[in-house]
Amino acid sequence: MQHTQALSRNAVWLPIFAGLCASLVSIGLARFAYTPLIPSLIQAHWFSASDVVYLGAANLVGYLVGALIGRPIARATSNKTALRLMMVAVTLAFFACGFPLSVVWFFAWRLLSGIAGGAIMVLVAATVLPHVPAARRGLASGAIFLGIGLGIAGSGTIVPPLLSLGLQQTWFGLGLLALVLTAASWFAWPNGTVHEAAPATAATPTPAAVYLLFAQYAFMAAGLVPAMVFLVDYVARGLGAGAHVGAMVWVMYGLGAIAGPVTYGFLADTLGARLSIRVVLVIQAIALGLLAVSSSFTALAVLALILGSFPPGIVPLALARVHELIPQHHLQQIAWSRATVSFATFQALAGFAYSALFNGTGGQHLLLFLIAAGAIVVALLLEVGMIWLNRRPLATVPTHTLIATGTHS
Repeated sequence: MQHTQALSRNAVWLPIFAGLCASLVSIGLARFAYTPLIPSLIQAHWFSASDVVYLGAANLVGYLVGALIGRPIARATSNKTALRLMMVAVTLAFFACGFPLSVVWFFAWRLLSGIAGGAIMVLVAATVLPHVPAARRGLASGAIFLGIGLGIAGSGTIVPPLLSLGLQQTWFGLGLLALVLTAASWFAWPNGTVHEAAPATAATPTPAAVYLLFAQYAFMAAGLVPAMVFLVDYVARGLGAGAHVGAMVWVMYGLGAIAGPVTYGFLADTLGARLSIRVVLVIQAIALGLLAVSSSFTALAVLALILGSFPPGIVPLALARVHELIPQHHLQQIAWSRATVSFATFQALAGFAYSALFNGTGGQHLLLFLIAAGAIVVALLLEVGMIWLNRRPLATVPTHTLIATGTHS
């Protein structure tokens, strides 16, 4: 009996391990390891400063494309095959980026790595979570997306030693790590997809409640960008604390990123996704507001820890909320795809908008943090809108109108 239970637990954790590897390779490393490489790409004269920013945007654009085409790729093959192919694509992209043949070449591979990241984000939870007991899915999704946090933390620890070997060797080193993780997870993906019947007592939510979640998730994306992009520069140059202190604050941000997914997933299991989202949004809004008025290292370190938990942490939280709102498994997949598209769109737009505002105001970090706090407050107000909708009599329009258009996109 004990052997059977242990086998069952292993059977559950193997797909979760595969999901963690996928999020680590496709988003954690493919996106966040690029940031500490930017100065070296410019100094080594691989690309100009303007080209480097343009190439960084390629991954965000690809992420949006991947979120749109992930499900069609899976339908043409299978979820498991699509996830394997996407991890292989990211691995190839790392090795290809070791050869700076041209801006177009580099852009194409950065774009492909972004497409793989978006597709994996859409597919990984739908592939793994049906094999996990319902009461533990928040924690399990947190473990899957822990890979994003590990990538954020690893961007400040893996890349510098690799750079001491050379820029090309750094790309090859990242490619080798991606190859190892791809191979380690290859046979851990579950066979087939479990289709669950919706609970008989499940209430049908209004489509408006689902659309409100999409909007809320989009404003969360807009709120997380400034700290993620400008925090180190704010500490190092804005406060005059220097690059060393900026690096230490970024380590705290990375520790928060590691803790975020599992912590938020546990919250979703314990408090429910809706209440957890409210609590998290209040804390994040306060942290961003305090960031604009704090200057001591202790305060900045604590705030960085809190803010770092947010980018990877809200993924399992939003996913849990989709599952709360939509009991039907196949509609959950479609809704999560739409949520990922809204997140990716606002993240990309916010990235360009904040950068333009930063340049246009002569480098005003505090303004960016206050705008980000405002975006989080808007997301919180949308949560109030959800409460109001939930108190109204249920609409007669069925939830599947959520996907009335573009179901086969």
